[in-house]
Amino acid sequence: MQPTPTDSPPEKKASSYSWYVLVVLVLVYVLNFIDRQILSILAVDIKKDLGLTDSDLGFLGGAAFAVFYALFGVPLGRLADNWNRKRLLAIGLALWSTMTALSGFARNQLTLSLARMGVGVGEASASPTAYSLISDYFPKRQRATALAIYSSGLYIGGGVSLLIGAKIGQLWNAAYPGGGPLGLVGWQAAFLAVGIPGLLMALWVLTLREPVRGAMDGVESPSSPTPFANFLTDLSTIVPPFTLLGAWQRGPSALALNLAAAAVVALFAWGMIGLTGNLPQWASVGLGYYAVFSWACTLKARDPATWRLIWGTPAFITTTLGYSLVSLVAWALGFWAAPYAETVLRLDKQELAFILGANGALGGFLGVIIGGRLADTLRANNPAGRVLVIVFGVIAPIVPIWIGFTTENSTLFYTMTFLAQMCGAAALGAAAATTQDLVLPRMRGTATAAFFLGTTLVGLAFGPYIVGQISDLAGTVVNGQPVGDLRTGVLSLIGVAPIALALLYYAYRTVPEAEATVVERGADS
Repeated sequence: MQPTPTDSPPEKKASSYSWYVLVVLVLVYVLNFIDRQILSILAVDIKKDLGLTDSDLGFLGGAAFAVFYALFGVPLGRLADNWNRKRLLAIGLALWSTMTALSGFARNQLTLSLARMGVGVGEASASPTAYSLISDYFPKRQRATALAIYSSGLYIGGGVSLLIGAKIGQLWNAAYPGGGPLGLVGWQAAFLAVGIPGLLMALWVLTLREPVRGAMDGVESPSSPTPFANFLTDLSTIVPPFTLLGAWQRGPSALALNLAAAAVVALFAWGMIGLTGNLPQWASVGLGYYAVFSWACTLKARDPATWRLIWGTPAFITTTLGYSLVSLVAWALGFWAAPYAETVLRLDKQELAFILGANGALGGFLGVIIGGRLADTLRANNPAGRVLVIVFGVIAPIVPIWIGFTTENSTLFYTMTFLAQMCGAAALGAAAATTQDLVLPRMRGTATAAFFLGTTLVGLAFGPYIVGQISDLAGTVVNGQPVGDLRTGVLSLIGVAPIALALLYYAYRTVPEAEATVVERGADS
């Protein structure tokens, strides 16, 4: 039986040390997104040097990172539930920083793709550990606010990455017009410069204290005595072709189902490759979706309680998918706004890096903080109140996107991208807190991993790519070189709003009952 909260637990409060830990985690997230998003401001130079198309860039900015981030987030999320979280975060930080630095030595799309995949594996440790730590340092009434503050690192890091990437590239190319040491050019030097500081930050993370798991909710949950055995088992059930062995161990019917799913996914990927000509994108996405299916089947067999509260809870699924479509738009705008300004509006790279960077940092920070506080306020009187903030994140950016990406006026473009980013950012804390409240404390790392499966395999894997692919399809050829239509690509993002609203309407109707029955449905059979 699962432990249950006491009838009248004492009111828990976040201590000053809780806020200190939150500050450190925000700084880690800032580095996380500098390393993840710096590709955006370097995209035009990379495209020219490596001979890429817009859809190739969309793959590098999306699925190359997202698929491996999502897949390794699952076993690393489970490891966060069962092992020392500060150590896991420090190891992951050191890994993704190293792989970011190695991106600076890329000479073609393949080597850059491999480095981006490595960044994805390392960064997969960040949010499961951070979300779990925050949930054990802050009581439920402050959790959306704390998660929103943590999430502000996303926007600060994304904005700072534009400034750093543009400035380092400019200074390096000015100092070494023909290429510097080892033949490195500006965009390669930028990767090296932002990767190395993360190794020092990893040492700082190791000094944090590990909180008692579940104590803030009065439901103390001991860690597993064999965390790495569980991790290796989880890893073997999500990494093909070992997924076939895991299915076979569960019986002939499980193996048949797994093979059928693999065949369906492979057929779909093959068809999309033939339609778009983009092998890396659809091979990666197909691998990701098949692996997630395999993991979900394994979770159902081995931990039915966790499966019921995540995959078996429609409120969890629709909240995650609804927000994932918000993130699809946000990821696409975050990646393509700078290349769009540089190539379509012909704006100076240093200027656009400064303004778009500031826009992203300030707009995202304000949006996520205001949205988090508003979500907590609405939640006080309505168990589904936070979902309304996610709905706002769907509707509010539509007009700014349309105006911003049809105008030729740079000031209006900058203003509208600021508003779109701020409005979209408001949804993140609300969505994250809603999914955390739908599971038991021992499941939070796994729930976070499942939540980020949506934001990555739906949002990040497709947002940048969709814009790039539509840009290529709508573009022309000039002097034998493909010239994309980024304006059409970006405006196509508005089409996801009706789907997101339908999902969130269902979530709003089902969240209250799902949250009220968490302990009952999460009990071991």
